[in-house]
Amino acid sequence: MQLTVWTYEGPPHVGAMRVATGMKGLHYVLHAPQGDTYADLLFTMIERRGERPPVTYTTFQARDLGTDTAELFQKSARDAYERFQPQAMIVGASCTAELIQDDPAGLALTMGLPCPIIALDLPSYSHKENWGAAETFYQIVRQLADKARVAPPREGRRPRANILGPTALGFRHRDDVQEITRLLGDLGIDVHVTAPLGSTPLAIAGLGEADFNVVLYPEIAHEAARWLEKTFGQKHNKTVPIGVGATREFIAEVCALAGIAAPADADAGRMPWWSRSVDSTYLTGKRVFIFGDATHAIAAARIARDELGFEVVGLGCYNREFARDIRAAAKLYGVEPLITDDYLAVEEAIAAASCELVLGTQMERHIAKRLRLPCAVISAPVHVQDFPARHSPQMGFEGANVIFDTWVHPLVMGLEEHLLTMFRDDFEFSDAAGPSHLGHGAATPAHAEAPAMADAAEAPTPAAVAAHVEAGGWSAEATRELMKIPFFVRGKAKRNTERYASEKGVAAISVETLYEAKAHYAR
Repeated sequence: MQLTVWTYEGPPHVGAMRVATGMKGLHYVLHAPQGDTYADLLFTMIERRGERPPVTYTTFQARDLGTDTAELFQKSARDAYERFQPQAMIVGASCTAELIQDDPAGLALTMGLPCPIIALDLPSYSHKENWGAAETFYQIVRQLADKARVAPPREGRRPRANILGPTALGFRHRDDVQEITRLLGDLGIDVHVTAPLGSTPLAIAGLGEADFNVVLYPEIAHEAARWLEKTFGQKHNKTVPIGVGATREFIAEVCALAGIAAPADADAGRMPWWSRSVDSTYLTGKRVFIFGDATHAIAAARIARDELGFEVVGLGCYNREFARDIRAAAKLYGVEPLITDDYLAVEEAIAAASCELVLGTQMERHIAKRLRLPCAVISAPVHVQDFPARHSPQMGFEGANVIFDTWVHPLVMGLEEHLLTMFRDDFEFSDAAGPSHLGHGAATPAHAEAPAMADAAEAPTPAAVAAHVEAGGWSAEATRELMKIPFFVRGKAKRNTERYASEKGVAAISVETLYEAKAHYAR
């Protein structure tokens, strides 16, 4: 473990809490000290849920360590059952409680509570949140799915599938489920059970009655889907429907699993039309850096290159369990994969890539803001603004439309901001100018009377330039001049200038160096 001020994933018991909070009729008894109850805020404040997570904390304090904390856990578990009457309970320990080795799982199994008890072994010091969610869901499915309940014969009914993987606090999981449920319905496929999100322990018991499974989030559902395939013979999809191309492949794949014909004219949304339009040409070839969970990062790279014409200059993920998938995808784009949960390493990689758009998590949003780069959020972890009240999926054709808006708007708004900056000294755009639609009686701009001193100012001496050299060899004046260049060509101008300075042996880049480089590469 390492001390950090920001992390991409919480400990594994937070993943278990995401599964429990997404379900109904399931209660989580968490052996945890006072202070480890902060996770409630993730759901009530960030996801803006109308109810608290179904979690009972033992909440032992320092003074309790001299007594029997195991007895405290048993009392909490017994009280939780009597109060909430759940269909099933999961029990485990937080990362801090793990150190006192009370074995809450073993204690709960010996209590004789009148509901299924699912013991969780989530080692906090070797695994993290997504693994914890996947392990929790796998244990729930393995222990609650009734092996005697299998899919009935297909005669006289439509094919049906389970949707696996969505949880509470997931990035657009609620909206993705709605979109994929509608898509499957349009294909003639019924959804049998969606789990964990919106499911119950009783519904989990009937998972085997579906014909096949649809895995939306492999980080959460891959292991459970493998067990269902081994136990019930249920196949599952390999393509995650994020983006137009992936959604088309997903449709063909699930139709094959369902044994039905795939439609020839699947709706593709508006992204393909826009990508072919003249309006998109000024974004073609833009350099994009992508980082997030593996599923969303890999999907984003495909969309960026194949559907929007961007150039992928960086690709990485923070969940090491899917490092192999990221490495395979990075090889396709000719970039070095970045597998890390250190946000400082990510920031360093973004700065080195000289990209023009960042696609990442909430952390990359902050990094991009510091580096003055456009950014769009594509993956958890996210903040409250990425849990919109409106329908805003990432999957399916409507998800492709949302992605188009989310990615292109930061670039377009960056252009607008540049134009406002470019014309800020124009008399019609000055803050002191009156509204132009009120005639010619507008106030005279305050700066109009000021003498034009810029032309009379003497050129800075080499010593003065050297005194203002910033990181990377740029003087303050050259940096300000660089910022006047439109964002969508600024990166190229910066790279060309630095290459020119290196070739000419210029240590400090001045305004003159910037324009000499421009003239050199314009020949």
